[in-house]
Amino acid sequence: MESYLSPFILTSDPRHYNLQSVETGGEETLQSHCSLELERHYDLVPSIVCALCCFFGIVYNFFGYRCFKAIMFLSGLLFGSAVIFLLCYKERILDTQLSLEVSAGIALGIGVLCGLVTMLVRSVGLFMTGLLLGLLLASAALLVMEQFYHPHTVWVPIGFLMGLAMLFAVLTLQWQKLFTVISTATFGAAIMVICVDYFIELLALAHYLYDRIRVATSEPLCWYSWVILGVWPVLSILGIVVQWRITAEGFSHTDVILSHRQKRLQLLRIRQQEVKKRQSSVQQDGSYRRKANPTKRVTSRVCGSGSQSLAPPP
Repeated sequence: MESYLSPFILTSDPRHYNLQSVETGGEETLQSHCSLELERHYDLVPSIVCALCCFFGIVYNFFGYRCFKAIMFLSGLLFGSAVIFLLCYKERILDTQLSLEVSAGIALGIGVLCGLVTMLVRSVGLFMTGLLLGLLLASAALLVMEQFYHPHTVWVPIGFLMGLAMLFAVLTLQWQKLFTVISTATFGAAIMVICVDYFIELLALAHYLYDRIRVATSEPLCWYSWVILGVWPVLSILGIVVQWRITAEGFSHTDVILSHRQKRLQLLRIRQQEVKKRQSSVQQDGSYRRKANPTKRVTSRVCGSGSQSLAPPP
């Protein structure tokens, strides 16, 4: 009777069932969640976007520091678009719920503006690069911490995310090349991992991370989710080594800025030399004309005196 009346018992954490009830199949349901081959249906537009993001992730991972200006623009674009899209799509604005297309358009427009700011203002771009690095490392720490401790308030993950983000933003401003290489390699590897996660398990890992940020209950990760997550540090280390030893060796973003300044200085010098040549030529022409007038007067006087001498005496 007791087995029929109480088929399962919830523990303090509602996500975990009582493992003593083996007869009801509690363990079997948890195992079948990771062992069953689920039917996955992929949409065309998200698949194309995911493939493009994977391409950008490869560029980030192996050529991030080399393409400094482009990476600064993409970082501002992605960060600004993601934040604005979440605010527009998840929250009500003026008591109206915006559609997916309107939210995406607003997010893309503001993201382009953020990208231009991060590309043109170097300090803002470096700050954003360090901010992304801190957010990524804090997200990984939250995934690991969930296996040992489940926070009961949302301020714990938010404070953890903001603290590490600000710390690495300041460090990136101090040691620019080192942390830019680390940030671009880590961010590029994260983008590729998210794309693989979409094609394998339809962003189950991303949803699990989102639940960790908002302190919600969710099903535990499967073994292949941890394998996908383990690929992230491997790709990050590989990207750091490739950039530091091959693509970013002998290159500095400050040299690019100095070269632009040198070109401007050379153009200014050339223009100043041309102005000086014009002024000197004008002065020479004026002096030549001033000297030519007295000669004419002298010649006229000589001619006048000569005519008088040639005239017959009265």
